[in-house]
Amino acid sequence: MREIAREVYEKMRVGNSAWIRPVAAKGDTVPSFQSVHDEVKQMAEEGLIAISTVKRQEDGLIDAIRIQRLS
Repeated sequence: MREIAREVYEKMRVGNSAWIRPVAAKGDTVPSFQSVHDEVKQMAEEGLIAISTVKRQEDGLIDAIRIQRLS
C-alpha cells in the first residue's frame, strides 16, 4: 500500500493545507483508502499535521481528508 498521506505531506509547505483523496490511476480505491485515515491520525499525533476535515460517503467510508502541515 502506498503511503498516500506521506506523499502529500512531502509535497506541502509548512502552513499549507491539502486534500488527500484516492487516485484511481495509481490503483487507489475508496475501500483501500480507509487505511490512510490511520496513517493521518498517526502523523497528527506526531505533530506533523493537523486534520481539518474528514469527508465520508453515505455508507460511512472515508473518501477525502483535509490536512494542514504544521512542521
